[in-house]
Amino acid sequence: MDQENYCPRCAHVLELKETQGKERPVCPSCGKIVYYDPKVTAVAVVEQGGNVLFIRRTVEPGMGLWSLPGGYVDRGEEVARAAEREVMEETGLEVRVGEVVGVYSQSGHPVILVVYDSVIVGGVLEPGEEASDARFFLSEDLPELAFERDATILEDWKRHREKAVKSGSIR
Repeated sequence: MDQENYCPRCAHVLELKETQGKERPVCPSCGKIVYYDPKVTAVAVVEQGGNVLFIRRTVEPGMGLWSLPGGYVDRGEEVARAAEREVMEETGLEVRVGEVVGVYSQSGHPVILVVYDSVIVGGVLEPGEEASDARFFLSEDLPELAFERDATILEDWKRHREKAVKSGSIR
């Protein structure tokens, strides 16, 4: 159990029990089952002149390594607006997100990523509090990535862009 130790209904100590085909925290006093919700992260792929924007992380996981700009969605926040907010906070650039590139999750990992294509509409490139650097890289010459999934996301983004160009929705 990595989150709650006490029942949110009656404050009794929770116990792990096999419930609904999975081990879950259950209150032995009132029977409440605690379900842990995943965390949703919004990420934006920001392209300029054929290069893609990355930030050098100042927080774990992956401190000192590079990642696509993004972060957690606040409760009640639209996912697309969270992606725009995170880019602004981490890079100083104002973007407008477009289509969803993909939704990514891994077995045993509590984070779900929603990744958007985006365009720059303003701002000045400057790293924010959670980034020591922010810069554009050729997608064929990437820095050391904090998350392996970012390379997969870029490949999916390239396919997404190729389809959009062929359909005429992007020039």
